[in-house]
Amino acid sequence: MKYAHIILVLLCCSAAALSQSRDYATNSEDEIIREAQQIDLRIDALTHMADRRFAVLKIDVAAPAKKENDAWGPLPEGTRLQLLDDIRRIVQKAIDDIDNLAERPQSMQLDTTHPNQKPKTYQELFPSSVKKLGAAAKRWEPALKIEAMKTKDPVEQGMIANTIDLCDQIIEALAKVK
Repeated sequence: MKYAHIILVLLCCSAAALSQSRDYATNSEDEIIREAQQIDLRIDALTHMADRRFAVLKIDVAAPAKKENDAWGPLPEGTRLQLLDDIRRIVQKAIDDIDNLAERPQSMQLDTTHPNQKPKTYQELFPSSVKKLGAAAKRWEPALKIEAMKTKDPVEQGMIANTIDLCDQIIEALAKVK
């Protein structure tokens, strides 16, 4: 068991080195994320970004049908390992965004683009955003577990195990949201 833990740490370190050489978002996706300042919109964008990578990898995660417009740009490219790392980093970004807002609710951006509508509050948007991310994690986790069993590559196994752990964290957090 001691060696398994050491191997997992080494795999995560090599994955971290891999991730430093490449951005996990395309230029078009970066622009969408920059524009999605409100947490619910940002979570929608991040989950769609992960779903796009699963689609490129031909991993069925039962993604909801979403008409993709030209703003998203071409599908992301990369090796299997790069796309798996992108997914891990996107999920981590979503967690970080939720955590940051939970720590500083007053920093939430309000949508004031509709002058005749009252902007939604933190109390309205935060729980629904966590639930959206949790629903995505529940879709992704079974597919990731299947992929982990299929692959013989220890680096891929470590990357997938790390993403499964992130999904578990999200699902656990769901239980705390009302």
